[in-house]
Amino acid sequence: MKTYLAEVLGTFLLVFIGTASVVTGGFGGALPLGQEGIGLAFGIGLIAAAYAIGPISGAHLNPAVTLGVFLAGRMPAKDVVPYWIAQIVGAIIASLALWIIVSGQAGGHTGGFGANGWDEAKWGVSSAFLWELVGTFTFVTVILGVTNAKHTTAFAGLVIGLTLASIHFAMIPVTGTSVNPARSIGPALFSGGAALGQLWLFIVAPLIGGAIAGVVAKAGIFEKD
Repeated sequence: MKTYLAEVLGTFLLVFIGTASVVTGGFGGALPLGQEGIGLAFGIGLIAAAYAIGPISGAHLNPAVTLGVFLAGRMPAKDVVPYWIAQIVGAIIASLALWIIVSGQAGGHTGGFGANGWDEAKWGVSSAFLWELVGTFTFVTVILGVTNAKHTTAFAGLVIGLTLASIHFAMIPVTGTSVNPARSIGPALFSGGAALGQLWLFIVAPLIGGAIAGVVAKAGIFEKD
């Protein structure tokens, strides 16, 4: 149970810090951070969570990461669904906390809650899907590489967080950057509308990307000859 609670807490930290940077400090805030600032917020949030709860649960914080870790043969099947549930609960609590905070805004909050989505007038669904799939594959591949038992490093959390930040730099203009179904589910529930209508892509594409990364890792790409 402590492991699952750690995933709830870690995912809460990641989603709250990241989406708050969008809602109150980013594009919708009085002092816009821009996509670089938002990317760094997500990356730093992940670094903080990784070092805080990594020794307890591995700090997956992301159903796509959990699926990749499982398919790479690094966790038992019985833990996959509980991890997913914990991550989604953590994301929903984070979005609820942000909703409560911005509800006190003078005149009411009229913006979103950091939900993912793509502008259908600029990007086709295939482009958004491929971005999320490739982005997640890249992210999970890095995670599985730096946490491999044969060449793990104390800087793994830093590398993973910076990778997430760099993916945000590239992907924010297209999808807002998910690469994490839990991160998308929480804000979508409070945003409604188009965010809910497009949510399926931010669940399916990252899970496929994470699964491919897990299969590639299982094939021994990270093993020395």
